[in-house]
Amino acid sequence: MTEHAIKAFPESEGHIEWFCPQLPASPKQSMEMVTNHINTSNMDEIIIIGSSLGGFYANYLAEKYSCKAVVLNPAVMAARELEPHVGLMTAYDSDEPFDFRSEYVDELRVLQVDRISQPERYFLIASKGDELLNWKEMVDFYSGSQQLVLEGSDHGISEYADYLPLVTEFIKK
Repeated sequence: MTEHAIKAFPESEGHIEWFCPQLPASPKQSMEMVTNHINTSNMDEIIIIGSSLGGFYANYLAEKYSCKAVVLNPAVMAARELEPHVGLMTAYDSDEPFDFRSEYVDELRVLQVDRISQPERYFLIASKGDELLNWKEMVDFYSGSQQLVLEGSDHGISEYADYLPLVTEFIKK
């Protein structure tokens, strides 16, 4: 059973809903879960924030719903990046094992955004110290978007909290 969190926060300008589900390994099932939530939501505005594979998903969702996206060290070519890792593996941020199947690579190819349509809707935070993904590829993919390229850092952007004011500023624009 997949758990997910929905939190509502009152704000002076309205109601904010935070949806942060634990996504299944299947990209198709993941996007079905998220799009179902979005399609049944009563929100006036959607903003997607995603890191790594979540950044890849953010591209798909931002294009589908014409909304803003904040992407943190996104996997811009997820199928290519993950294809060598088919089989039993552990999550990046835990020792939790999961089976990454070859059909998931095909599901990622279906979700691939080849080019973002409106760069002004995107805010890229990329770290040159990312040990998994190429920051230069990210910068090129999000050409024309707001970008913050960090000199060091890591794949998880350990100091992400330091950049929250910039993320909030982008969201409020």
